[in-house]
Amino acid sequence: MSELDDIDTLVRTYRPRLLRYVTFSIGDPDLAESITQDCFLKAYHGRANFRGDCSVNTWLTSIAVNLVRDQQRLQKFRFWRQARATAIDVTEAANFLPSHECSPETRMLVSERTRQVQEALVSLSEKQRTVFLMRFVEEMELSEIAAATRMPLNTVKTHLHRALKSVRAQAGSAQ
Repeated sequence: MSELDDIDTLVRTYRPRLLRYVTFSIGDPDLAESITQDCFLKAYHGRANFRGDCSVNTWLTSIAVNLVRDQQRLQKFRFWRQARATAIDVTEAANFLPSHECSPETRMLVSERTRQVQEALVSLSEKQRTVFLMRFVEEMELSEIAAATRMPLNTVKTHLHRALKSVRAQAGSAQ
């Protein structure tokens, strides 16, 4: 029995990372839940096709990337116009900090910086946003991102560089 045959363990192990990635990608927690669930269903039904060329995490992330891309095509990017109304609560994003013993001032500054970054993400291309989120939210290695997105490593590096430059310019100018 492989890891992919035990759906309960698979969901328990990988759901938090996938849900976080999908939520940050689309900005709608309810839709992210559905897409994440679809990801596990696709993986479970397609487990016989898993060749083991990459890790299970990379394979699942690749499925999630494709589902997010499909959703974006279906919605024709309409969801970004609604992003402000359905964006992740900034206080939830602040919980990603390693220390929960921050001062109120520090939490406020982190919340403001998170809001600035979220606003900057809206202006990125789909590929730049995907690579940025995988690198900095999911802490994936560049080679894992390349495998998950099926992009050449140098293309991943280019998209990441452009995304960083844009986010820094926008978030830096908002200070």
